[in-house]
Amino acid sequence: MIKRLFDLVAALAGLLVLAPLLAVIAVCIRLDSPGPAWFRQQRVGRHGAPFEIIKFRTMRVDKGDGPQLTVGADARITPVGKFLRHYKLDELPQLINVVLGSMSLVGPRPEVPRYVACYPPEVRAIVLSVAPGITDWASICYKDENAILGRSADPERAYLHTILPAKLAYNVRYVRERSFWTDLRIIFSTLAALAR
Repeated sequence: MIKRLFDLVAALAGLLVLAPLLAVIAVCIRLDSPGPAWFRQQRVGRHGAPFEIIKFRTMRVDKGDGPQLTVGADARITPVGKFLRHYKLDELPQLINVVLGSMSLVGPRPEVPRYVACYPPEVRAIVLSVAPGITDWASICYKDENAILGRSADPERAYLHTILPAKLAYNVRYVRERSFWTDLRIIFSTLAALAR
């Protein structure tokens, strides 16, 4: 109850305070390349329930769907999108997901169904027992994930066999040790990581 109340108040306050910035970003995206300002994608939420994550669009819509992993200097990324991704500003619309209750401020990052299908069953049960979040320990440690994958000869294999297991270990740890104070630590650590 405390976590949900904190999520709701903080997300609503964030949307209110950031409304001018969100509007400017939306306009910049529309001016930068044809297509909507928003990007929606199906992700897997608590107890395996699907939901649509909301983000700012950072890729060209004329490049097709392409792979679900973003690797290095992906040709699909727009100039504005590159800036948004660097500072994680493309994630801000997920505050709407938090208000709607499909996400939390802090929790395991939600994955697409394709990668959730690769979770070991016992890990899947633990990770999907809580609401997914905008940030978590794994997001901080793998802030430059796409650059890491860009240096791999086989990004898909590197993600499935190296990065995903490491992320899941962080997620299991979070679920087992979660508390209001842990959430605050993760939020402040995320802000510090973005400031660097």
